[in-house]
Amino acid sequence: MGIPEHGCIDPHHHVHDAKGFVRAVERACHERGLRLTPIRARVLGLVAQAGRPVKAYDLLDMVRAGEGAGADAPPTIYRALDFLMANGFIHKLQSVNAFVACHHPDSAQHSVPFLICDRCHNAVELEDAQVVASLDERARALGFVPQAQTLEVHGLCAECARQQDDGAGATRG
Repeated sequence: MGIPEHGCIDPHHHVHDAKGFVRAVERACHERGLRLTPIRARVLGLVAQAGRPVKAYDLLDMVRAGEGAGADAPPTIYRALDFLMANGFIHKLQSVNAFVACHHPDSAQHSVPFLICDRCHNAVELEDAQVVASLDERARALGFVPQAQTLEVHGLCAECARQQDDGAGATRG
């Protein structure tokens, strides 16, 4: 299986239009018979606007500081995040305890590996069915019955690695 047509492995592929993203999720919710409440839509919009992983308490602060639907209790934010994750609209990066918008909200919940830059904190959704299937097959070959997958690779993105190399060269001279 090759590169998906929706381009999730492109490191520059992320949500560029948060309002458009929320509208796409609203359509998906309507088609699936789900209810996107005002607070869920607000949290989704904030995750999409962030453009990088965002933590739940940062979302809570943003909701409190902004206009529109809001809640001043952490459980409300976590319930909204749970709904959005359960329906495949956002992903949780377990290792950094943060959330990112899914690049294609019209698909069902799915497992995807992520590449996470330890310097700039960008996260790339590396949707690759072969990687997911390989992990599942290897687990089952060992008699393990997988329930979910979380694969996060930490390191430096191309831009941060280049900057590090440029900086290292400057200090040697």
